[in-house]
Amino acid sequence: MEYFAQQLINGLTLGSIYGLIAIGYTMVYGIIGMINFAHGDIFMVGSFIALIAIIAIGLSAATPFFLMVLALLLVLAIAMVLTSAWGWTVERLAYRPLRGSFRLAPLITAIGMSIVLQNFVQIAQGARVKPLQPIVTGSYILMEKDGFVVSLSNIQIIIIVTTVGLMAVFSLIIARTPLGRAQRACEQDRVMASLVGVNVDRTISLTFVMGAALAAVAGLMYLLYYGVIDFYIGFVAGIKAFTAAVLGGIGSLPGAMLGGLVIGLIETFWSAYFTIEYKDVAAFSLLAVVLIFLPEGLLGKPEVEKV
Repeated sequence: MEYFAQQLINGLTLGSIYGLIAIGYTMVYGIIGMINFAHGDIFMVGSFIALIAIIAIGLSAATPFFLMVLALLLVLAIAMVLTSAWGWTVERLAYRPLRGSFRLAPLITAIGMSIVLQNFVQIAQGARVKPLQPIVTGSYILMEKDGFVVSLSNIQIIIIVTTVGLMAVFSLIIARTPLGRAQRACEQDRVMASLVGVNVDRTISLTFVMGAALAAVAGLMYLLYYGVIDFYIGFVAGIKAFTAAVLGGIGSLPGAMLGGLVIGLIETFWSAYFTIEYKDVAAFSLLAVVLIFLPEGLLGKPEVEKV
């Protein structure tokens, strides 16, 4: 029971990171109906920006608590702003010029942007992994039996609380703000939305910016949690987050978060109770099974054909 509880905590933490990245996929797909395969590398860029900011500020575990909180908020703000600029750039270069083209063109361009970002970071920062000493330390013992301790660390609390908070904020933005109404209008019909006064180009650009900002948050959380990054983490995390978005229902924000949690839990429990080499096989097998019986995903809605 204690081992199960510890893996449950670990799985929720990993799933929260996947969920934050998956929201970016599902927001872009909901509006323009295309997958931004460069989004995983936007997450990777955000983690490197956060690492550079942490090193520049000189943040460490010895920093006093109040100054650490302020420094982490500053790092988060820097990562979100600069990563959002990258997201906006991807939209301008890879999507807007090809929006009226055949559907495969922007997909190929997005893959090209993914390769460009990977190689740019590899050249700029080197191919070696970049370690970071633990900054947020400390944990709480929840259970202990026969020498096995179930603990909940401060960084795990931060990741889960941050994810829940951002999910609530973005759900309110989509449901209650003029930007959210514009996004939902573009999702239904971009031509009709433009006819009633919605600035479609700006709405789509802001959607890319919002998704990149969430990816930056996930990048910082990943860096603080694992303490090591490299130029390739965007590809792996991006595929997992895309799988989470499809599993939960592409186009659904709660579905993206649910899918992220499911993927995180599957990976963690499979690694704990079975061989770790096949954890990805387990996750993708579940995706296949779900899509066979629920083609729209767990919380997705059937697509209505416009005539």
